[in-house]
Amino acid sequence: MSDIYHFSRGSAPLLISIPHLGSQIPDAQRARMTPVGQQSGDTDWHLDTLYQFAEALGASVLGARYSRYVVDLNRSPDDESLYPGQTKTGLCPTHTFRGEPLYQSDAVLTDDERAHRVQHYWQPYHAKLREELDRIRAEHGTVLLWEAHSIASVLPRLFEGKLPDLNLGTADGASCAPDILAAIGERLPDCGYTSALNGRFKGGYITRHYGSPADDIHAVQLEMCQSTYMDESYPYGYLPDAANKVIPVVEGLVRAALAQTLARKR
Repeated sequence: MSDIYHFSRGSAPLLISIPHLGSQIPDAQRARMTPVGQQSGDTDWHLDTLYQFAEALGASVLGARYSRYVVDLNRSPDDESLYPGQTKTGLCPTHTFRGEPLYQSDAVLTDDERAHRVQHYWQPYHAKLREELDRIRAEHGTVLLWEAHSIASVLPRLFEGKLPDLNLGTADGASCAPDILAAIGERLPDCGYTSALNGRFKGGYITRHYGSPADDIHAVQLEMCQSTYMDESYPYGYLPDAANKVIPVVEGLVRAALAQTLARKR
């Protein structure tokens, strides 16, 4: 067992990664944070519950324990911008998605502090991710990496208006085979939710870095609006009635992508 991540091993060529699941903040960091920062508000809340169908699919599941306010596991270790020209949330954020300061002082994040967080929190998660992708590909000849994410539906600092409910990203087609994305896309028009393919969210660092169709590693990111399954206001409660409607849709997308991934190896 790791204190950095949760992991369960499955039997299918499917790895579900939830890098923003964690909400833990080390005590030393918490003591320097604002009350808003201590709430870990930009966590991808409850996705472990939403993706409970993963076990029935035979998926392996990797989820973070620590908050993205400690270090963002879906950012490059050199903090390169994912979307040049747009607001950057950063490897070690200093503000919430709404622009509220996370720390009582701007001097908290030194280069040494950032380096420590990358070494202690970022690297172990990515080492496990790489290990499992290689293991699954060696066992099955192919692997589908499903990046599970969620976000508040309205964040003027990051995007205009309300975000579509379901946002699929494959780095503009570079991170997975076209037929896998097509299999997902076929299910979207009649799913009952608004959607976008490679729109505002095209996939973060993990999708872009690990997705390699030529090497039989196919990565897809789903960024879904939290309004589809939870209360977007503190304390961020789970809404079972809403969740029970969207879960079959999400499961259907994952099943379609997995089926097409398997079909490519037959």
